[in-house]
Order: sequence, then structure tokens, then C-alpha cells
Amino acid sequence: MKISVFGLGYVGCVSAACLAGRGHEVVGVDVNPVKIDLVRAGKAPVVEERIGELTEQVVRTGALRATTDVAAAIAASEVSLICVGTPSAPNGSLSTAYLERVTEQIGQALAGQSHRHTVVFRSTMLPGTCLDLLVPILEKTSGRTAGVDFGVAVNPEFLREGSSVRDFFDPPKTVIGELDTASGDTVAALYEGLPGEVFRVPIPVAEMTKYADNAFHGLKIGFANELGAICRALGLDSHRVMDVFLADRKLNISPAYLRPGFAFGGSCLPKDLRGIVHAAQRADVSVPILAHVLTSNEEHLRRAFDLVARTGRRKVGLFGLSFKPGTDDLRESPLVELAERLLGKGYDLKIYDANVSLSRLLGANREYIESRLPHLGQLLAASAEEVLEHAEVCLVGCSDPAVLDVLPHGGDRVLIDLVRMPDAERRRTEEGYVGLAW
Repeated sequence: MKISVFGLGYVGCVSAACLAGRGHEVVGVDVNPVKIDLVRAGKAPVVEERIGELTEQVVRTGALRATTDVAAAIAASEVSLICVGTPSAPNGSLSTAYLERVTEQIGQALAGQSHRHTVVFRSTMLPGTCLDLLVPILEKTSGRTAGVDFGVAVNPEFLREGSSVRDFFDPPKTVIGELDTASGDTVAALYEGLPGEVFRVPIPVAEMTKYADNAFHGLKIGFANELGAICRALGLDSHRVMDVFLADRKLNISPAYLRPGFAFGGSCLPKDLRGIVHAAQRADVSVPILAHVLTSNEEHLRRAFDLVARTGRRKVGLFGLSFKPGTDDLRESPLVELAERLLGKGYDLKIYDANVSLSRLLGANREYIESRLPHLGQLLAASAEEVLEHAEVCLVGCSDPAVLDVLPHGGDRVLIDLVRMPDAERRRTEEGYVGLAW
């Protein structure tokens, strides 16, 4: 099939390259010329497992190209996947500005087309956004009728940053919210042959599935971390407690995220939790558990800061900065938040993350870090050894072997483990080692 993908961030970049890898003819569209130039050169605009090699391959074969020309992309495709961002405001409300803008541009381009085109929204959005906001924009700007002259569908993604390519080819499920059967058939054809159950549902149901998943993922992480903090206060190893808890799989409890660790973050969980709580409040529905998940997460982050403060030392080394290992995504990273708090309290901070280079950060990712840590370039170190030489307190926020191999055993440094290192159980008896929740 001929496909256009709008928005070349993590979801769009991975979707475009993977669809091209499946034999489809794909054109990526983005307003950022730097991303376009990178794709044209066969380079992925994001750091992600396998995405670099896959992008180089599909660009070289001509299966993937990139442009800033919306009309040309629509004219050259029969399906459009919309993967632009839907950031949240401080009060949790969803911003649909990017969605509305690209939808209007696509509608204008559809006005001049004679063939049936299917518009597929892959961005995360609250129920009602597609039918009540976006479809009317498409119909007004195109002068055509949805479900008759063009197709509309919602196809939420379930890609985990760090393993997005793997998740694309081996999805847990495929959800298709269809305006009409023909629209659903078109989307289903994109993923034909991939494993996992396919759900063809009404559009609002599809919109809600991503929030249901992410709200539950956030709840699981907060639950495990709170339990871990209690276990630590009682002198118990929380992971041994959780080993017993996780052995009971008859109640359909997944082990995913049910390991005490550091606070959660990223561009999905915090935003989507705020979004669904805001939507519930507007509808006068009380959701006390969901409303307090982010509060619990912030409390867990505060525990990490307090462990540093209790040492009485001022030189801190932070290993890891992105919200998840193997990516360079800094948006709402709890490690960025922790670094910001430390700097605000006057700590002398050095940071090492092998995947984070200021010169490579683009778009919303770069804008976010410039607003939170404007002097990041001065804080980043070239190696784990450089941070170790500086630090009196080591905050371990990643499991990078280059970091783990240089961390000392014992000595006069304080080592605060935020991720439970592979040898954490042995280190617990060492002087200077502190586990966040175990």
C-alpha cells in the first residue's frame, strides 16, 4: 500500500520504517526540516533499538522517503497515519493543536483528490476527539463526507520506547476504531500477518484503550514502589516479597512493572494519567486512586532526593538521564526532575548518559530539556569515569554496563541505587550502598 506518515517523532519514525520494512511504500511528513534531512540521508531522527539499521535499509531501497509537502504526500498515498504529539497542559487537559493543524492540512489536500483516502489517527487522544473535533475539520476543509468520500479510523499504538521496533512486529494486540467497515479493512490490511488479536471497535472505544492501558501501567508502578518503600522501612527486601506476590498468576496479574524501582516518567504515562483524571473531573466522576497515582510517583521521587540530602554531601554524580534505558527521550523523565531539584538546592552535579547528546536532541525533546535544564551541556560528562571522579554521592539511574563496571564496592562514596542493579542483593551489605525501595 502507499502510506503517508505525519509526524516523525518516536511513534511516527518507527511506524514509517516498520511499514516500509513490510513492503509498503511510505512517505514521512514533518514540519521539522532537520528530521526530513535525517530520514533522506537514511538516518533515524530518534535513538531506538534497531531503528537506525531499519531506516537506512528502507531509505536505500526507496521504500521510505520524507517531505514537508502535505499535498504531495496525500496525492502519493491512499492511507495517512497521523502520529503528531498531543501534549498536556499543567492542569492535565489535552492539547489538540498539532492534531487540528495537520487535520486541516490533510482536509485541504483531500479536496483536490478523486481517489478514496483513509485518514488514520494514531496519536493518543481522549474519547470524542476524533468524531467531535477532527472529523468535522476534515469534512469542512475537504468539502467531502467522512465514511463516504474518505475513510477515518483510530489506530492507537502500543509501542514501548526502547523496544518499539520489536513491539511493532510482535504486538500484544491491534486495535482498530473504524468509522465504517471499509476504513477498518484498510487499516487491518496494514498489519496483516502480524501476531496478536485484532480488535475492530467503535472509534471512541479505540481512543479509550490507550488510556486504559497506560492508567493501569502507572497504577502498577506506583503500587510496587509504595510497597517497596514500606518493605525498606521494615528492613525487608521488597523483591523477595514481590517474588511471592508475582507467583500467583491465576488472577491475571502481569509481572510487567511490578518490580520496585525509580519513579515512572516519559511522554505517555504522566500525560495520559493527567488526561484521564481531567476528563473524569469534568464529568463529575470521582477517581481517587488514579488521581493520586502521580502524587505517589512524586513522593517516590522525593524519597530519592531525601536520600541524597541525608548524606550531607554536595558533589553528586547522576548516571542516566533519559526516562528509559536505550532511548534519548528526556520528556518528563524522573531523572531530569531529580536533576532539576538537585540543581535548585545548590548541589554540584555531573551527569552521564551514553544515549544523550545535546547536539542530537530534536523537536519537543530538545524544547523540553532546554526549559528544564538549560545548561545541560555543562552538566554532561563524556564518560562514567569522569562522573565517578567528581562524585561524593552516586545516583544510579540506569543499568548501562559501562556504568555498572566502574561503580565501586564499598569505600567512602555513597551509592544510591534507583534501578536495583543486578548485584543489588550482594551490595546491600556493603557500606555506603543504599537501595531506594529494597
